[in-house]
Amino acid sequence: MVPNPALGVVFHWIGGFSSASFYVPYRRIRSWNWEVFWLAGGLFSWLIAPWLFASLRTNDLLGVLSAAPRETLAWCWFWGVMWGFGGLTFGLTMRYLGLSLGMAVALGLTTVIGTLGPPIFHGTFGEIASKTSGQLTLLGIVITLVGIVVVARGGAAKSREVASGEAVAEFDLKKGLAIATFSGVMSGCFAWGLDAGQPIRDLTLAAGTDPLSQGLPVLCVVLLGGLTTNALWCAYLIVKNRSLGQFFGASNDVAQPRAPLLRNWLLAALGGTLWYGQFFFYTMGESQMGKYGFSSWTLHMASIILFSTLWGFALKEWLGTSKRTRSLVWGGIGLLIGATVVIGGGNMLAAG
Repeated sequence: MVPNPALGVVFHWIGGFSSASFYVPYRRIRSWNWEVFWLAGGLFSWLIAPWLFASLRTNDLLGVLSAAPRETLAWCWFWGVMWGFGGLTFGLTMRYLGLSLGMAVALGLTTVIGTLGPPIFHGTFGEIASKTSGQLTLLGIVITLVGIVVVARGGAAKSREVASGEAVAEFDLKKGLAIATFSGVMSGCFAWGLDAGQPIRDLTLAAGTDPLSQGLPVLCVVLLGGLTTNALWCAYLIVKNRSLGQFFGASNDVAQPRAPLLRNWLLAALGGTLWYGQFFFYTMGESQMGKYGFSSWTLHMASIILFSTLWGFALKEWLGTSKRTRSLVWGGIGLLIGATVVIGGGNMLAAG
């Protein structure tokens, strides 16, 4: 298959939009605790959707996975577990550092670890950096990091203006930086899981699967790791809060109305499937990036931040902010868009 980086960028944008949109249905779920709707949606994100779409889009899914080396399966699952820890601690980063510093540290580390880790590990970073195409791609990664910082500063300014200048109530620099570093490094492990799954992709292609869908079986294994971490944490909270009955319509509070069960499950299914959609399209985009497939993680992060911020404007979350603050965040959006163009250009130059 001849790589098509321009098409790859489009797939990454679609994936970023899907990721940025998944929480919109969750916002409409009623009378469920966080751990209940998170696990309900997660069953679709990490289990049902990955196996369903992989079954539909790949040839002999079970045969491919059963033929994969056990070591490969173990590493894919392990990196998924580690990624799960990153997601669970991301909220604590915002709690102790605030939006601006928290996002800049956590998302910056996630971008760097997930993007540059695999080529450094495989010893190909020097070769990439020595070529004009590689230098252009690396420049795009740097622009992405700058864009993340600018958007984070805009978000922090928004929080101050909307909250009438209130500071971060539980600000703790030492604790916050430690958690942000942990969250950022762990969140980048998803890219390591995808990288570890190359033998599975090879077997998938050998089975006659369309190259666009070669990464879907890998997602089945990596996301099982993510399910493991999140399910254990949610199970702990369900026991602690005695919220198991909410899955079936019960309420923990007599004054609280019963949950609209069918509506909640449908919304959880929609949100969970949208969340999975980010990686469905991620694997398609990665298959088109050619020699510099490692840059897919940066495109992924940039697209999520870009569309999440645009959703914030669409949902009127930026009402009441100053023109300076809105200009700042639009500047960050411009940098993220420019970064995807630069990275795509570097990949096209390498494929040419």
